[in-house]
Amino acid sequence: MSDSPDLSLMAITAADVADAARLIAPAAVRTPLIENAALNDHCGRRVLVKFEGAQHSGSFKFRGAYNRLARLNAAERAAGVVAWSSGNHAQGVAFAARLLGIPATIVMPADAPAIKTANTRALGAEVVPYDRFTQSREEIATALATERGATLVPSFDDPFIIAGQGTIGLEILDQAQAAGADLAQILVCCGGGGLVAGTATAVKAARPDISVYAVEPAGFDDTARSLTSGVRESVAPDARSICDALLAPSPGALTFPINHALLAGGLVVSDDQVRDAMRFAFTTLKLVVEPGGAVALAVMLAGLAPPTDGATALVISGANVDPQDYAAIIGRQNA
Repeated sequence: MSDSPDLSLMAITAADVADAARLIAPAAVRTPLIENAALNDHCGRRVLVKFEGAQHSGSFKFRGAYNRLARLNAAERAAGVVAWSSGNHAQGVAFAARLLGIPATIVMPADAPAIKTANTRALGAEVVPYDRFTQSREEIATALATERGATLVPSFDDPFIIAGQGTIGLEILDQAQAAGADLAQILVCCGGGGLVAGTATAVKAARPDISVYAVEPAGFDDTARSLTSGVRESVAPDARSICDALLAPSPGALTFPINHALLAGGLVVSDDQVRDAMRFAFTTLKLVVEPGGAVALAVMLAGLAPPTDGATALVISGANVDPQDYAAIIGRQNA
């Protein structure tokens, strides 16, 4: 974190995000920025919720995937793409590939939510399962891409992916202004850091006074710890969380320099706080939210966001959750 970021370390610029916004505009959904009186009352401040569950494939991942795949030439498109993902990037890549007529192969953990695996296959992608605790998804995907001459599409550590995700930041600024909200901070869920890095790049260029925070589940707070130490920290091998979309083992090599320079800090929530947020989203906001998508909302509901006189925007990043798991969480009353 720095008041004077070293732009030479940045994988992308605000101009890259603006270019991504122009490219994806005909294909992507401009998702709503929602305000709810009960949420405002609970938090004691104005809160705006960017709901990416309304995006194609049910999460923000379509933005970066389309921005990457749409830039492939004819030969690269014919050779196909290979990606790795616990589910949301998988679906985003699969949907973008289907729109663009590109063969897609996705390396997914064998224990990924069944709905994410099924949806990825339904979109026409080949799914290659792996054990997330004993195998390297990156090694498997890289080997497949090399074997097939395909283009590798990382889940977060790619300039076009980061820039595509950053289009959320541009929309938040525009929609908040239209709503007459003076934003002071933005809370963004964080796995490998692509979404928050892209968002911060867009936001801080236009409004350097707005503080952007990464939000992670407990046990997977590698970005929060890395922001403090100044080096890329790793997750303990035995760490577990219900937030399947945010289980990256460490910050990205491209995303971390951006986040270290631009973010105000990292915030952490427990799985129980995430469950509470999912229930609140269902009962009060009338939104279906997956665990990883609920972490920023969980921060607000638990009173963990830094105090501010201005409004807070938060990103709900996805809505892809298995019906059985969702029912079990929603059906359980708060203790």
